[in-house]
Amino acid sequence: MSKILVTGGAGFIGSSLAEELVKDPENDVVVIDNLLTGSLDKIPQSNYGNCSFIKCSVNNLSDLQQIMVSNSFDYVFHYAAVVGVRRTLENPVMVLEDIEGIKNILQLSKNTGVKRFYYASSSEVYGESISYPQNEVSTPLNSRLPYAVVKSVGESYCKSYQKEFGLEYTLFRFFNTYGPKQSTDFVMSRFLKLALQDADITVYGDGSQSRTFCYISDNIEASVSAFKNNMFVNEVLNIGSEVETSILKLANTIIDVTNSKSKIIHKPARVEGDMKRRCPDTSRMKELLSHPRVTLEEGIQKLLESKYFVEKCQKS
Repeated sequence: MSKILVTGGAGFIGSSLAEELVKDPENDVVVIDNLLTGSLDKIPQSNYGNCSFIKCSVNNLSDLQQIMVSNSFDYVFHYAAVVGVRRTLENPVMVLEDIEGIKNILQLSKNTGVKRFYYASSSEVYGESISYPQNEVSTPLNSRLPYAVVKSVGESYCKSYQKEFGLEYTLFRFFNTYGPKQSTDFVMSRFLKLALQDADITVYGDGSQSRTFCYISDNIEASVSAFKNNMFVNEVLNIGSEVETSILKLANTIIDVTNSKSKIIHKPARVEGDMKRRCPDTSRMKELLSHPRVTLEEGIQKLLESKYFVEKCQKS
């Protein structure tokens, strides 16, 4: 049996990962989260009794040490982080404190015999790239935002621990991922919530800034496939979609699909936190998927068919 720790496991992607991992009765999964942005209702229920939750902040060394020493984990998925454009811009010191958590969990992973460390990095580390698509090897990391800096520092820590102590890692650079459990603070879910309420949808600038949107099932299949098949060990892996969509097109698509009466309202472009383009090279990711990826239209429809998502939009 594999003992697995998932930090940030009450969040959107972390809980979705844990939900997939516990489907295998040979995995014993421990989820930890400080519940800053996560919620207990996202933590998966297991048919095999192989999932448990402990409230804990990875930034608290003493609490984390007790958990890791007593469990002797084989694998760690470190997904805990302060997330969200507005939250990270308004709380830069809180974001930088996550570096302490990265140091804590890597040190404890090394000391307790963890076999491999999986780190949730971000497309934000690319900053404003000089070439597209953004690939794992040749694209420079040049962002100055605290969130991006922390993710880049985390990557450097993983590489350094492998070089000096032999702790294996895989770095996942997540591009915009969406799904039913995602907070409505993020662009896809926020636009959909507004469209379902026939409320105005705000677009910053002219809306020409582009993103790619990856449905959560594709993200999780790629991540778990890399884990199960021991692929991309001590390497970086982009996880996203290579299909670019402008923010204005996204808003119009959502209005069309939902038959909404929402109007698009333009506001001045953000000074920080709104990169012009995002477009990953996903050739490595494609090696991990067993089927075609979920299209934007299919993903939107999946959200609309999700009782969990629709009820969340109605409550907020």
